[in-house]
Amino acid sequence: MNIHSFNCNLLPSNPSSMAFSTAGIRLFRCYNHHLWRSPSFAKLQPFSELRFFSVKNPRRPTIQAKRREESEAGVVNGEDGNGSVSLLDRGISGERIVPTELHKEATEAYMAYAMSVLLGRALPDVRDGLKPVHRRILFAMHELGLSSRKPFKKCARVVGEVLGKFHPHGDVAVYESLVRMAQDFSLRSPLIQGHGNFGSIDSDPPAAMRYTECRLEALTEAMLLADLDLNTVDFVPNFDSSQQEPSLLPSRIPNLLLNGSSGIAVGMATNIPPHNLGELVDALSVLIHNPEATLQELLESMPAPDFPTGGLIMGNLGILDAYRTGKGRIVIRGKTEIEQFDSKTKRTAIIIKEIPYQANKATLVEKIAEHVENKNLEGISDIRDESDRSGMRIVIELKRGAEPSVVLNNLYRLTALQSSFNCNMVGILNGQPKLMGLKELLQAFLEFRCSVVERRAQFKLSQAQARQHIVEGIIVGLDNLDEIIQVIRKASSNAMASADLMNKYSLSQKQAEAILDINLRKLTVLERNKFVDEGKSLMEQICRLEELLSSKKHILQLIEQEAIELKNKFATPRRSMLDDDEGGQVDDIDVIPNEEVILAISEKGYVKRMKPNTFAAQRRGTIGKSVGKMRVNDMMSDFLVCHAHDHILYFSDKGIVYSARAYKIPECTRTAAGTPLIQILSLSDGERITSIIPVGEFVDDQYLVMLTANGYIKKVSLNYFSSIRSTGIIAIQLVPDDELKWVRCCTNDDLIAMASQNGMVILSSGDTIRSLGRNTRGTTAMKLKNGDKMASMDIIPATFRKELDRNVDEYGIWKKGTSGPWLLFVSESGYGKRVPLSSFRLSPLNRVGLIGYKFASEDQLAAVFVVGFSLSEDGESDEHIILVSQSGTINRIKVRDISIQSRYARGVILMRLDHLGKIQSASLISSAVGEPDEDEVVQLLGEIAG
Repeated sequence: MNIHSFNCNLLPSNPSSMAFSTAGIRLFRCYNHHLWRSPSFAKLQPFSELRFFSVKNPRRPTIQAKRREESEAGVVNGEDGNGSVSLLDRGISGERIVPTELHKEATEAYMAYAMSVLLGRALPDVRDGLKPVHRRILFAMHELGLSSRKPFKKCARVVGEVLGKFHPHGDVAVYESLVRMAQDFSLRSPLIQGHGNFGSIDSDPPAAMRYTECRLEALTEAMLLADLDLNTVDFVPNFDSSQQEPSLLPSRIPNLLLNGSSGIAVGMATNIPPHNLGELVDALSVLIHNPEATLQELLESMPAPDFPTGGLIMGNLGILDAYRTGKGRIVIRGKTEIEQFDSKTKRTAIIIKEIPYQANKATLVEKIAEHVENKNLEGISDIRDESDRSGMRIVIELKRGAEPSVVLNNLYRLTALQSSFNCNMVGILNGQPKLMGLKELLQAFLEFRCSVVERRAQFKLSQAQARQHIVEGIIVGLDNLDEIIQVIRKASSNAMASADLMNKYSLSQKQAEAILDINLRKLTVLERNKFVDEGKSLMEQICRLEELLSSKKHILQLIEQEAIELKNKFATPRRSMLDDDEGGQVDDIDVIPNEEVILAISEKGYVKRMKPNTFAAQRRGTIGKSVGKMRVNDMMSDFLVCHAHDHILYFSDKGIVYSARAYKIPECTRTAAGTPLIQILSLSDGERITSIIPVGEFVDDQYLVMLTANGYIKKVSLNYFSSIRSTGIIAIQLVPDDELKWVRCCTNDDLIAMASQNGMVILSSGDTIRSLGRNTRGTTAMKLKNGDKMASMDIIPATFRKELDRNVDEYGIWKKGTSGPWLLFVSESGYGKRVPLSSFRLSPLNRVGLIGYKFASEDQLAAVFVVGFSLSEDGESDEHIILVSQSGTINRIKVRDISIQSRYARGVILMRLDHLGKIQSASLISSAVGEPDEDEVVQLLGEIAG
């Protein structure tokens, strides 16, 4: 690009420099290129076409750009001189040409403009949480005396005051800012009290400023304007230097977090959610007492934002991101109820009582009607808005047979009944825009508040000391009243009287002037006592202020005390409720039936979900049916039956517990390899799952009993595991070289059966084990011999314990017999037997135990179960056991086919393991589960024949 020649008016502050600004040059129009590509303004795109406009003034310096071949004095940088201009200063000293880069000057000018927008218009200050226009409106109302106890005054009067003295911009912008500070659906704690039509949640516009009236809220006076006249903040000149306005307001609590803020600047924006006043003060107190407090400790006092329109906040992941980094996405749902409006036809209606923050109610109703008309929403027969002054009420009548939960989920998915608030917590700190988290915002406010309290104390101290100085002089004068009167009468002028008093009584000029100004009525004895009392009061005040200024701890205590006073006077209950549903998305649980499923987990951490009829019942001693292809060196680890909606607690060998719904595991066929658990859980390297517990509902009287390989046992309340983060939580503290192997669900009335690999058995009551917290080790369950480890654990329900207690002899010992329930033993070599439970006696923990299985050489116990829970008509067990070999082969056997033997017997063959390794795991299953169809039988016979 070649610049031929142009002249422009410019008044440079320095003859050696040039600045392209809105006051100096109206330069160019740029086509086909975006001039400012990024917020950093690092580079300008090349101009494809420029047009220059100028008005020439011969008395001012002019800028002159010439072609390289036309001027020898035109010093340029770069090829052909593109992008360079020269400054021609025709002054008294002659001509001087200063070369400068066009893109450099334009960049600097635009950066100055951008910072002006950031600081003066769009972004709030972190310290008082206000933008300049809001600060000027509140200060103007304060100057007008529009306190909460005074009558209302026309908004036009306030707008005129703001425009004329502090904010020379459009009246519409000032009035809109004033209106927003008075809307209870925009601000969590409105700063202005409005009288008249100030708009509605339907986006109805407010009335004209000549009709509406306003005054300050009591909270605004106490929070933002209380100490304004005590030299707490700096005052700066207004736009024409005719008035003084505060650069900040001395806020007592973080107003930026209380009411939030939103704004769009040049290259950046801010969007800060509002919070509850009481919770905000509590979080501030936590940080005052512990400056090193973690984000989790702050969240205990202030768990989430509190929106003025209420609603449900879905999950806390977005909140954590916003509070930690300053950026996060918070999902908000409207608050709804289901009502039955026709008892005969049992028709129901969805009642919307609260909507998400910044959502338009009228637009929401229109959008629902539009989706119903377009057949996107099924099951809705009528929509009407019954909102009034008492509150919001949107009625959505449903058709007969329509499922309210399904319609509601569709409303969340298709309309603004569920919306997101994207946090972008940017504010002005130390004159620069900065993205901050929750703790950083609170710390910045505390630093500001400390300076405010310190300046206020210094101001009060100086005033008290000055008054104390005057009072001391007056007391001296009253003590020597007759002599002072004589001195004054003899003096020829006020100046002489003042000088004589200063010389005779060692007074200062101010003290002497105060004595001269005293009225005759102040000369009484009573008035002297008042001055003495005032002097004592001033001394006490000076001591208090000096003590306050001597320690930052005292300043922080005063900050907390003043904040708590505001909390006690102005705090209101939380409006936005928290929901544990992460992300707020319509979950698959709403469309997946809660059917019984089978979960299979391999030793290498592969898991799959199958239908119960995948495996058919077989006779004892058969080969079994393969569970599917296994990875190299992999084997089955666990096998259980649960429901699709159950919470599955995954316990690892390192004592960590994870949680996920059962339907989160992909369903697959029997021959599929499965899904790696690391895709479902956040497992660490080398960590493997050793026990999984399905939980349908977390109840108070349920416990989890944990048993380690080295024989440590612990009982923990089930409620401790109702909320588990994605990274898992600690379930048990392990000693070195130990691992968590078995976890079972029980109550205090249940019995716990434990067995070691050598066949020793301990039967103990659940109430003998003390309930502990998660982060503990537990107690010793069994005295193990050298080389022996725990092999299995099972729970005997309290109902069966009552049956056993009925068959107790006169010595308190269970009567022996062959009836159930039984302990079912399974050895690693595929042998098994049933032993009546009455063959064992209750024993405390930390004992050797009784022999339950006498093994042959090189055999060990694989599992032990309590069977006989489900009995058929003939009194036999109606359960099945599923055996899984190390190679992945599965065999399902009827428990009734396994013979009942004594504690010392070897048992019978349950599964032939010629080339299948050992028994890896075993699980019980109801006989009603998984009756095979005809195709399964044909397939099974084919596999057996093969």
